[in-house]
Amino acid sequence: MINIIDFKENLGLSEIPVELEKLIYFQNNISSLENYSQGFGVFIDDKSGLLSWSEDEDFLNRLLPFAQANGTGSFYAIWNDGTNKPLGQMPIVVFGDEGGVHVVAENILKLLHLLTYGTEIWVEFDQTYFYKDDNSYEEPEDLGKYLKWMKGDYNLHQIEAPNELIKTAQEKHKETFDQWFGQYFNLE
Repeated sequence: MINIIDFKENLGLSEIPVELEKLIYFQNNISSLENYSQGFGVFIDDKSGLLSWSEDEDFLNRLLPFAQANGTGSFYAIWNDGTNKPLGQMPIVVFGDEGGVHVVAENILKLLHLLTYGTEIWVEFDQTYFYKDDNSYEEPEDLGKYLKWMKGDYNLHQIEAPNELIKTAQEKHKETFDQWFGQYFNLE
């Protein structure tokens, strides 16, 4: 169970995007960690994963880790891109457990739509993507509940081409993110 007050305090925020607050409610009351999309779950993070990339205060202050991305240690963070947009409109970045940092969604709602695919994200050094092997794929136990929730709250159906959504986000934000991130960590 995620305590919403503790979650906000951990991020140093008095408010979080409504989409994230609703997702926490869904995870707490309708499903549970990893049961609605493989490997995914909102968590309270101490930024230890980010600290392995950089200890610079600006770096740490502009990234808000909020969820595990897969079962091997990758995680999602909201990137405050400095545009003064509401937090819910900021890009979402995935940090891979074995390297690789990539913009994956234009905002939190786009990430929620990606999760309807049902599989965990693959994070490689030079790319990130969703993949479903139809021969071995096992649908998450509560994916149906998640799809119903997404349809009811956001009028979004299950995504069929998640990598197109990632591509769109990268076209809009990758260059700017890579330049900003390059101040703290050399990707080459």
